Amino acid sequence: MDNVKILAIVGMSGSGKSVAVDYLTAKGYPKVYFGGMIYKEMEKRGIERTEDGESEKKFREEIREKEGKDWVVNQVIAEAKDLIAAGQRRIILDGVYSWTEYKILKKEFLKAITFVAIVVDKKLRYERVAKRPGRAFDSVAIRERDRSEIENLEKGGPIVAADYYVLNNGSVSNVEARLDEILKEIQF
Repeated sequence: MDNVKILAIVGMSGSGKSVAVDYLTAKGYPKVYFGGMIYKEMEKRGIERTEDGESEKKFREEIREKEGKDWVVNQVIAEAKDLIAAGQRRIILDGVYSWTEYKILKKEFLKAITFVAIVVDKKLRYERVAKRPGRAFDSVAIRERDRSEIENLEKGGPIVAADYYVLNNGSVSNVEARLDEILKEIQF
């Protein structure tokens, strides 16, 4: 793992993780997407994704229950190791969900991994999620998703334990500037 650096992005739904990841991948860093592991497996099993996200939520929780809380992270680790074997030295992990995943990643990648939490005031996050094209949630649905992610997936732990925070209450350029500060500080 010499000279390998991994940046793991965490945050609640609608916090701006995709904005951060898109900015980082535009710089040329490859990403490994946690949700993508779920989507690939759903497709493999012939499970359709519903517009309301309900089929994804149900499957995400079921696969962790049946295959273990480490199923998704093990897929992510394998993909990240493939990238490293192919010569990549800087990798973005998009969307750490659970405390279990956090602990496994910390153990697997030791000093190579840095966690960055994207955070935003709840009211603003809910407003943004309600207007999100293609993946909008009303206030009831987003509250339920928050509850489910916190209670069933232990999503709060990785956010609290993050090494750095990006406050996303303002403009995209503010998020990008903060990410640049972090990249410089960790010599990414």
